[in-house]
Amino acid sequence: MPDRPILAQRAPLLWILLPWMAGLVVGHLGIEGVSQVACLAVAWVMVLGAFGVEHRGGWVLLLGGGVAALGVVRYDLARQRLPEWEGRPSREARLVVEVTRRFAGGEDPRKVSGLGVVTSTDPHLRSLVGQRIYFSARLPRNEMRPVRSAAVEVRGQLEVLPRNPSPATFEGFLAGAGINFKLSRARIVRTQRPATTYWQWCDTVQARMSEAVGWGVEAHPEWVGILRAMVLGQQSELSEAQSDGFAQSGTLHLFSISGLHVTVIALALGGLLSLCRFPLAVNVVVVLGLLWLYVDITGRVPSAVRAFFMIFLFKMAKVVRAPSNPVSTLVVSALVVLIIEPVQLFSASFQMSYGIVAALLLLGLPLANAWEEKSRLFRGLPVVSWKPVHHLLDHARRSLVSAAAIGVATLPVSAVAGVLYFGLFTPGALLANLVVIPAASLALLGGFGAIVATFVGEPTLALLFNRAAVLMLGLIEQVTAWFVTLPGVFLRVQFRAPWMGFLTFALLIGLLLGGFQRSWSPRIGGFWLPFVVTALALIFLVTFAPSPV
Repeated sequence: MPDRPILAQRAPLLWILLPWMAGLVVGHLGIEGVSQVACLAVAWVMVLGAFGVEHRGGWVLLLGGGVAALGVVRYDLARQRLPEWEGRPSREARLVVEVTRRFAGGEDPRKVSGLGVVTSTDPHLRSLVGQRIYFSARLPRNEMRPVRSAAVEVRGQLEVLPRNPSPATFEGFLAGAGINFKLSRARIVRTQRPATTYWQWCDTVQARMSEAVGWGVEAHPEWVGILRAMVLGQQSELSEAQSDGFAQSGTLHLFSISGLHVTVIALALGGLLSLCRFPLAVNVVVVLGLLWLYVDITGRVPSAVRAFFMIFLFKMAKVVRAPSNPVSTLVVSALVVLIIEPVQLFSASFQMSYGIVAALLLLGLPLANAWEEKSRLFRGLPVVSWKPVHHLLDHARRSLVSAAAIGVATLPVSAVAGVLYFGLFTPGALLANLVVIPAASLALLGGFGAIVATFVGEPTLALLFNRAAVLMLGLIEQVTAWFVTLPGVFLRVQFRAPWMGFLTFALLIGLLLGGFQRSWSPRIGGFWLPFVVTALALIFLVTFAPSPV
């Protein structure tokens, strides 16, 4: 828990984060006539001018404008969009690509896809060197799929991606990752440089972890696939029916390595080391080291890296005995991420991760405090005279109220993001997540326990963990499959235009910040203003989407 009441916490770096995000948005839109030199000049003048202004309004305006101008330049440098390639038709190309991320393979072992950086080309394509690229290729016979950091020579059809494609498409996902080109219908000619020893080791360990998760429970391959997807982020292990069911119930996020996974594992490791009475500093170093190995072994996906960084900030605050301030920690984390990788602002993963955590902190915790106060039990009985049954009932009441308030608070952000990125409105997600998240956390611990037991040579214990995890996941799948058959649990809808969804999302974040700043005063609509805005958006700005064939 934070050291100060949640409503008393402040995050001064918001004065930097918000204009920085505004500048990134301007850069993303690609407004014509905006040059990097002009933006740098404006930023220099405005930031220097801010130090000479005593009036708060002028200071905020000048500093914010200067930071926004810097954000425009930073986005252009990160995206590296090549103007001379705009509108060019696809063409045959030979590229050498250093693999930075490999997507999970399908059933065909000779196919591979992923992201990479172009390191060399034929002379007439030299401007592509340094560009991020998506590739989908076939492997030569007897060739293994390339591991991260390997450099491979690829020949295929080179295509320029649209600057701002629809967010609900795969091209939208690639644009959110800062990708400008894709190489399809390709084949890998040869491996020019093998992967480094470290990444080869990570790939080997991941394969061993995948085997460990399924050991002893091979009789239920459909449930083993769910467990591998949850523990290792291998969503390709999910069947189409399973993937659709989890998406329609609003629980598909459980199968992407993110905050839930990293937090559960961090708590488990930290608790185990605390029981062994390790000093705090040793505890933190070991937990962070093992967590980073987990992030690397599972592919170093951006959501996992962001979650690790959040845990890192919280752990460091404990080590230096700094006051805990979750709101400020969230802002610092977002600012650092967007300085290093500004294109992440436009990915569904970033927006949903930080949007939902912001809703949890800015709205969920204050709402939980208000509901707890209104639902107090035994008001006429002094706490000192309570019996164990009184404490038990009060603890159960507080846990239920807190879980409900936090779940309700995240509904506006998750609803808007779900419609924007997945074409799904899932009003049943609150109830589904209240049931599924605790069960999934136990299954995650079971899978992780099976991996540890296998690595230390305890197959019996690994079998026990795997069976417990698979039993829990089988129950989750059956409950979810039944749940999505209920009327009204999900609807296929989409925004009339993507900008309407982005505008609604930005408005929600603004309302969360404003409401928090005003302590959710009834004068500004209290806690319910974000819900009203979301309801109005879903009524007037969306239309029913066609059902998939």
